[in-house]
Amino acid sequence: MIAAEAGVSVDTIHVTFGTKSALLMDVVEVAIVGDDGDARMIERPDFARVGEGRRSQRVRTAVRYAIDAYERSVPILDTLREAAASDETARARLDRYDQDRHELAAAGVALILGHEPSADVVDAVWTLLSPEVVTHLVTDRSWSSEHAENWLIDMMQVALKPTAHR
Repeated sequence: MIAAEAGVSVDTIHVTFGTKSALLMDVVEVAIVGDDGDARMIERPDFARVGEGRRSQRVRTAVRYAIDAYERSVPILDTLREAAASDETARARLDRYDQDRHELAAAGVALILGHEPSADVVDAVWTLLSPEVVTHLVTDRSWSSEHAENWLIDMMQVALKPTAHR
């Protein structure tokens, strides 16, 4: 089916990727990052824009960046989660995805705030801007993308607000 959709032979798929797991890993990488370039998300100019403008604009840019990434990657991440139940390579990639997303959250919050954030703030943002939360709001609760985006922006502002208990 994949070979037919790509307009190549099954042998070409096997020679190029080796296993179904290897093919899935390549598709996951492209879905998460958005292209097949070598640069990690944290190194890309579109991520650097999270640090531009007034703080409210930086928060909006960060939320939009996350939503854009999830719109292209959630379906394949669901496939990765299913594969991880029985495939160690998929399990390891899913674990790495969570670690990468946490690192990206920390870097994004640092760009928004202009300084290194506390671990609690990073964890709050990592959770708030998770694909699970975004999917729950838009798919499960039938929120419009705009409604979810605006709510996430509001919640990010709260999460990033300095408080005495941090």
